[in-house]
Amino acid sequence: MTGVYVDDQAKAADFYINVLGFEKRHDIPVGEHRWLTVVSPSDPDGAELLLEPSEHPAVKPYRDALIADGIPLAQFNVDDVQAEHDRLVAAGVEFTMPPTDVGQAIVAVFDDTCGNLVQLMAEKPIG
Repeated sequence: MTGVYVDDQAKAADFYINVLGFEKRHDIPVGEHRWLTVVSPSDPDGAELLLEPSEHPAVKPYRDALIADGIPLAQFNVDDVQAEHDRLVAAGVEFTMPPTDVGQAIVAVFDDTCGNLVQLMAEKPIG
């Protein structure tokens, strides 16, 4: 499991499930927030992504510094970055970096609408 700090859990759930295509794994009320996790539909028993409230005072300066430097908080591997980019742009997702060849991989970076940059990556075949 890995956590992604989000500004609004309901908005994050909508984006990660309905736009990115993750599936909800857990949604358990915990006080005013939720234990909210999503998984990849291609690996439902794999790693869970915890959509965690960003209220801790250390989160804002950390995320602000990452965004200012263009550094993604999370990275997702995909089979075809260009196809995923095109699908997400059609869904209204804003990219800060279009699909770019960086040598051994193709990468692209988008805004998850919840306070983070996220990178898509596809390794290029060797040889």
